[in-house]
Amino acid sequence: MKYIDGFLLPVPNARKDDYLVLAKKMAEIYIRRGALSIHECWGNDVPEGKLTSMPKAVLKEPDETVVFSWVVWPDKETRDKVHDLLVEDMHNEMADTLIPFDGKRMILGGFDMILDK
Repeated sequence: MKYIDGFLLPVPNARKDDYLVLAKKMAEIYIRRGALSIHECWGNDVPEGKLTSMPKAVLKEPDETVVFSWVVWPDKETRDKVHDLLVEDMHNEMADTLIPFDGKRMILGGFDMILDK
């Protein structure tokens, strides 16, 4: 069963190009380690809710945009097997890459895919 790693984070609007550079480097690493696909989405219709919302969840500032990303893996076993290698690759290959967002406000999680049409 396919497995998904999902990410939600705020990125400063002025750093969109920097984020895309980072995302492309990360995608190369993930694909090399067995991910099936990588998806990066720049929010353009992400309303502020009254009680909850994506902007509230990541404490979005006025000059930021919510980014929604996910990685598709063949299964959780593949993702778990390469996790430490992914971290090592990121440290080795991206040491000089600027992180253009506040990682403390990133939300992430792993999900079993229950519908794939």
